[in-house]
Amino acid sequence: MAVAANRTALSRPTGRVPVQPLRRRPSVTVVIPCYRYGHHLPGAVASALGQPAVEVDVIVVDDASPDDSAAVGEALARSDPRIRFLAHERNRGHIATFNEGLALASGDYVVLLSADDLLTPGSLERATALLDAHPTVGFAYGHPRDFVDAPPEAGTDVRDWSIWSGRDWLARRCHLGSNCIFCPEVVMRRSVKEAVGGYNPALPHSGDLEMWLRMATVADVGRVNGADQGYYRIHDESMQRTVYAGLLRDLEERRAAFASVLLDGDRRLADGAALYARACRALAMAALDRVCWAYDVGATDDEPIAEYLAFAMEIDPGIVGTPRWRTVQHRRAGGPERCRQGVAVRGRLVTRDLGDRIRWRRWRRSGV
Repeated sequence: MAVAANRTALSRPTGRVPVQPLRRRPSVTVVIPCYRYGHHLPGAVASALGQPAVEVDVIVVDDASPDDSAAVGEALARSDPRIRFLAHERNRGHIATFNEGLALASGDYVVLLSADDLLTPGSLERATALLDAHPTVGFAYGHPRDFVDAPPEAGTDVRDWSIWSGRDWLARRCHLGSNCIFCPEVVMRRSVKEAVGGYNPALPHSGDLEMWLRMATVADVGRVNGADQGYYRIHDESMQRTVYAGLLRDLEERRAAFASVLLDGDRRLADGAALYARACRALAMAALDRVCWAYDVGATDDEPIAEYLAFAMEIDPGIVGTPRWRTVQHRRAGGPERCRQGVAVRGRLVTRDLGDRIRWRRWRRSGV
């Protein structure tokens, strides 16, 4: 494959590397899928067209929204020749909508931006500078800022860049079993995106994770450190809070994404089975952690405890007998009421909160 050959031929620095200025004006296609987000659409489009130092074109694909999204999209396209608008006559689902828009992209680089999210000022210049300077990098991401109503002021100062070999970045994701990327903060190299293909229709919830893993099998990964690269909107209408809500479903979908790339893909890695086993151990541990949390906070009636345990044993039978498994059994033997009493449980909650804060700060700074 040309992409793989290119990785070998070019110098591939890894780790923290200094920032280099953008030396040309690259083209970027921003694909904006839309369903019932007509009221958010103008903001998303404006955040793309207002990017400096790059040539931007926008493709809006409306998936037969029942609101005024089509009218809004058509009006936007009439107002600016850089905007192309497409509307489905019937709803095809978000994966088909993503793939249709991405297939039409013509820029050097591509961004998939949900109609309810935004790009931060200067994000495309910062990301394409990294991608231009390091041709082996298939996609670059950065820190996403979440918001509810009005987006906060974005940080625009870049500290440095991180470059990982695709294999190392993928292995880190398997070790943690999680996705460290939201989506609006990602800029993809179009040639790499075309090499790996579109989003997997079988993974409607974890398609983003699967895409990043798949791209990491053929290209390196970069991150813009220090600056905010995208705005991720938090609201009750998002799929993450409706169709795909619930940790157990999320764990199941993440497992499917890892399996798709490491076991079922056409570019299987030599150590794919070992990496998949590592991911399964991380997911099983996450399920057990959720059980412990449920006992500590008195949420056992609200959480599917038996299902978490069955999931953990199914994907990683070796989890039985580990210290974490014995901790879960100790909680179950004591019962919900006993687990919530005493100084020990308060200590566990404080320790868990401290650990979450440390992990968040590490992710905020390093992206992994």
